[in-house]
Order: sequence, then C-alpha cells, then structure tokens
Amino acid sequence: MADTQLVFWDWNGTLMDDVDYSCDCLNGLLAAYHYPQRYEVEEYRRVFGFPIQSYYRRVGFDFDRTPFPQLAETYMDLYNAHVDGCPLTRGAAGALEAMAARCEGQVLLSVSRRDYLVDQARRRQVDRRFIEMLGLDDIHGVSKVELGRRYMASCRADPVRCVMIGDTDHDAETARAMGVRCILYTGGHQTRARLEATGNPTIDRLEDLPGLL
Repeated sequence: MADTQLVFWDWNGTLMDDVDYSCDCLNGLLAAYHYPQRYEVEEYRRVFGFPIQSYYRRVGFDFDRTPFPQLAETYMDLYNAHVDGCPLTRGAAGALEAMAARCEGQVLLSVSRRDYLVDQARRRQVDRRFIEMLGLDDIHGVSKVELGRRYMASCRADPVRCVMIGDTDHDAETARAMGVRCILYTGGHQTRARLEATGNPTIDRLEDLPGLL
C-alpha cells in the first residue's frame, strides 16, 4: 500500500506557471478602469490572496465605482485571452509522474471555475493524472475550503495519509480545514515570507517534493 493515499494539488501558480501573466492581467484590469497604479511581480506576490474580493480592495479597486462582479468578469476576459501561453511550472510534469508511483491518487483542488480548470489541465496534457478535478461554480474566487472538506467526507480518505501542495496561505488554510498535511511551493503567487508564516514546510522546486514524503 502506498504511504501517501491522496495528493491534492493546487493549479494556478503551483502546477501551471501563470504568476507573471496574472500580474500582467491585473495591470491590464487597472488600466481598463483608469486606475494609475501598476504592480511589479514581487509587489503582486506580497498582496495577492483569497478571497479575490479582498485582494482587489488591497490593490486599490473602488467597488462603489465599479462593482466587484464586473471587475471579476473583465479580469477573466483578459486572463482567458492568452492563458494558453502559460506553461506547466518547471518540474511539474516530473513531480506528477513521481507522485503517481507513490500515492493512490492525485486530485486537483482549485479556486478556479471548474470548466476552466479542466480545460487548462487537458490542454497541458496532464488531466489524466488526476482522479478528480475540483473547482468552483463561479469566477469570484472566494474559497476552496468547503470544496475540500466535502471531498474528504465523500471519499473517506485517511487525512493522515493525505497532503496538499499549493503556493498560497489559502492552500494552508484549506489543508488545515481538511485535516491533511500541507507543503507550499515558494515560486507561485505569494512570497516565501508569507508562506513560511503559515508554519508549513516549503519547497523551492517541485522536484524536491518526493523527498519530503
């Protein structure tokens, strides 16, 4: 029997390298609604987080001026226009292959809308690596905590033998709610300092993951 039962993977910023692109899309959204501020990638990584509505407030959007649902829709139009150009994160394909031999199943668990998630994984030819791809029903990016909890309750996996791999403090929050271990990748949407503040182990390269398990 494999030592690890289930590996839960975050998608954006963990398996798919869309950090620079997401920062560009944020700046495009700011420009579209005539805001003067722009963000460099490291500034973006210091402010990005969930729920997305709170993150939009941090970067300076005024919801009295433009309602959040409108901003979210415009952002997704910008993002979806060229997301096909975002590659898998370096080492992601190898990590997925390595973990397939060390666990009973791998699951995508994302705040992304599920149909977007499935399409992006399929286009990068990794969809068959997952026994399930879990995403939300909308584009508002609130939380995946309940999604993870429900899946754990339905699949009846042993939390002690499961692990969540992500790149944000929300992944740590989700893992804690699910009762599973968490390992955080420092090359994604949040800075190393923010990830280390969660108290979870961190990795700089996805290739290092098997060694921690």
